[in-house]
Amino acid sequence: MISKSGVALAGVLMAAVLAAPHAAFAKADLPGDPNALITDQFIRDVREWLANPVVALSITSQNKLRTDMTQDQIDAADQQWRAEREAEDQPLVAAILTNPLSSYLTQVQARSGGMYAEIFVMDAVGLNVGQSSITSDFWQGDEAKFQNTYPNGPDAVFIDEAEYNENADAWLAQLNMTMSDADRQPIGAVTIEVNLNELARRRGL
Repeated sequence: MISKSGVALAGVLMAAVLAAPHAAFAKADLPGDPNALITDQFIRDVREWLANPVVALSITSQNKLRTDMTQDQIDAADQQWRAEREAEDQPLVAAILTNPLSSYLTQVQARSGGMYAEIFVMDAVGLNVGQSSITSDFWQGDEAKFQNTYPNGPDAVFIDEAEYNENADAWLAQLNMTMSDADRQPIGAVTIEVNLNELARRRGL
């Protein structure tokens, strides 16, 4: 026969067991200000792999193809992308995700060891040219990541506010920059979603 104290102890142990899984998903602490963590050196390192010829060539090629695109056509392409995300037939999504630039960005993300959560490159109107994973939309031209970079010249850098990602159990912040050609003429933009917890860990913070 189990005593009342034994029953009470069992209840406490059961509560501890049930609570244990939730502890594993405790919200990670924000390691610091994204603008302080993403240093000038970090940005220079990013620019090094963005200097791969496939990046500028892909943006320039898409700019030529879409030079006469109207806003209605841009909106239609964005709507098509959103619809294809839920469909079996995905011609537009597949064309972007399987192109050489997307393949390169996927490799860069994989080699980062968790530092980069997502990478995507945009053309001169804010449409995706290549990406490491499927994005929720195709057109970024109406968002801060594009509006605070491409229109502001070749050296524009915009670091957005950090957001907590439950799946990664980490704080992420988007590093956004203008992409330029060899003559320093803006041709598009890039967004790199940075894992701030991983960045801080590597710095011993």
